[in-house]
Amino acid sequence: MPIEICYYKSMRHKTNVLVTGGGGFIGSHLIAQLLQKRLRVYSYDNYVSTNGALLPERNHKGARYLEGDIRDVPFLSRTIKRIRPKFIFHTAALARIQPSIKNPTEYLEVNSRGTLNILLAARGAGVRRVVYSASSSAYGDNPIPLHENQTPRPLNPYAKTKLDGEQWMKIFAELYGVETVSLRYFNVYGLGNIYNGPYTTVITLFLHHFARGKPMEIIGDGKQTRDYTHVFDVARANILAAMSNKVGRGEVINIGCGDPHSVNEIAERIGGATLEQLRKEKKAIFIPARPGESRHTKANITKAKRLLGWTPRISFADGIAKLKR
Repeated sequence: MPIEICYYKSMRHKTNVLVTGGGGFIGSHLIAQLLQKRLRVYSYDNYVSTNGALLPERNHKGARYLEGDIRDVPFLSRTIKRIRPKFIFHTAALARIQPSIKNPTEYLEVNSRGTLNILLAARGAGVRRVVYSASSSAYGDNPIPLHENQTPRPLNPYAKTKLDGEQWMKIFAELYGVETVSLRYFNVYGLGNIYNGPYTTVITLFLHHFARGKPMEIIGDGKQTRDYTHVFDVARANILAAMSNKVGRGEVINIGCGDPHSVNEIAERIGGATLEQLRKEKKAIFIPARPGESRHTKANITKAKRLLGWTPRISFADGIAKLKR
């Protein structure tokens, strides 16, 4: 798209950029795309949540990997002052809803206070813009399609703490002059999303179980729907958000496809059979519904098109097909 070509040409070689959570799923894909734009890329991560599973991503040629925690304010501030990045892509966070219900305090410290720490350090180092990885979970049980003017209704601590981050972004843009933009991701999937137990994202969980001959566990009736967005498109959105001259004042922007799919459909796509056949062959089973989760999501992406020139390029069918290879 012409708008992307224009923005990418404005990125000069050896411009410093920092990716927090660079060892994670989204962060590692973002680093790969940033390196293609000939930027000097730094990753800041404690590499704990990945349990080392994504450490091979640290071999991205040209990237510099720093180990640190966003809760360690002195080290974080010193690091950002030393690097002096033009852009910070803040993807570091504690993810998943159900663990946040069990430990809301830790999520508050990492997701909310950690984001504040990033912004304070960015302000002190003269960072031009911070692009924040927000979450569509902030919408809660709002009616679909979900758009940015709806009042947030977080249903769990994860959603609440990610919403806190958006609000910090808005405050720092308005009060302190730090350019910020928040991207509300809808369920992100793609290569490199690791299996880490029962709270893994549903696509990765189903692929893991099916490949090992275990039944895919469908929560509730399986009719709940989500708007799935490929990680390649999410990384593209981050770069466009950093370079767009139409954002920087704390805007919140949906990053989704507007094309929801049910859990039952995902089981059928991965299992290669109807749900009835999968159940009969004990390749799929139903388990009780979980609290604190919305029933349906579907993104309105008008704002992303207008402000970023972004639309998704990878269809759900193609994305799933690549994962099954």
